[in-house]
Amino acid sequence: MLRFALRFISYDKPKSIGVILGIIISVFLIGQQTGIFLFLTGAMSSLVDNSGDDLWVVDNRTTDVNALGKIDIRIGHQLESFPGVKKAYPLIIAAGSAKFKDGKSVPVQLVGSQPPHFIGGPWKIIDGNITDLLEDGAISVDYFERENLNNAKVGSVFEINGSRVWVAVQTKGARGFGATYVFTTISRARALAKIPRTKVSAYLIDLQESADPLKVRDRINAHLFGVRAWTKKEFSRSTVSTILSTSGIAFSIGTLIIFAAVSGMIIIGLTMYSAAVDRIKDYGTLKAIGADNGYIRNLILSQALFFSLIGYSVAIVLIHGFRQAIANNGILFNYSLAIKISFFIITLLISLGGAFFAMHRIAKLEPASVFRT
Repeated sequence: MLRFALRFISYDKPKSIGVILGIIISVFLIGQQTGIFLFLTGAMSSLVDNSGDDLWVVDNRTTDVNALGKIDIRIGHQLESFPGVKKAYPLIIAAGSAKFKDGKSVPVQLVGSQPPHFIGGPWKIIDGNITDLLEDGAISVDYFERENLNNAKVGSVFEINGSRVWVAVQTKGARGFGATYVFTTISRARALAKIPRTKVSAYLIDLQESADPLKVRDRINAHLFGVRAWTKKEFSRSTVSTILSTSGIAFSIGTLIIFAAVSGMIIIGLTMYSAAVDRIKDYGTLKAIGADNGYIRNLILSQALFFSLIGYSVAIVLIHGFRQAIANNGILFNYSLAIKISFFIITLLISLGGAFFAMHRIAKLEPASVFRT
């Protein structure tokens, strides 16, 4: 079977190459759009995913970490009185405007966390030390935001909301969704954004080792009015689902993925159909000497499987090349094993779906037709 399949493939090399190229292009486009989607969803919840805490406590109307309300600072003392709570760390998130010496101004997102632990950020530090943020006017900026921030690096001086600041720490990959994060101490963020001392954006809860996060969460939600406790995974998922439901990101990327799969299937199907028509007498001869439709079907499926293996192997190399290329611009993501397996399953579906066109044509072939002139 495999020997005959390879002979059919090698008989018409241009069409075989066309099928493989169709698979490569379809799978590459699917992988490309999936990678961008992974990056965007990761950026949406990056502040939650990298916080390192057990629970988040926010305003009870908040479902998105990028749109936090304000809660009373007295909530922190109440939180620390709950069984299982080791420490409640306040967090300030506020809008700011960075202004540089050349007059350029850009919006930034101030993130203030409590020293010396700095639960809530920054993370992925490549230059400086987190304790450097304790110095007067110190902030952190991200390497990948250098174009937005006038090539700011450690030692650079500029203004935020009219106050002088300087870069003491640089991160690489500590980025948000549509936001340029600037990390500093909670007191400095409060002063720069002019937030009252009685308000914070959230509390990040560190639990005792023996505490059950779900039980502590439920206890807080049952006894504290005006706030809501989330586990880190819950708040991350809620943030992503809220943004996706209120934007066209999922629809637009999903449409492109479906389009790539369907168009690839049609191109491959028509190419395999054309190849089957070119070799109609060979298939007819096989039927004439005793091959049934099941044998012919398996022969065509064997060709499709071969095309899938070659196309997927090349496409996955190109996808990883794409991932590494855009990583230099700060678009960071990784393909999990499950995603790679799903790419292969999609490849099989595209190839086998395309093979259906050829199988449908050959199934109707009468063996005696090959002997007609």
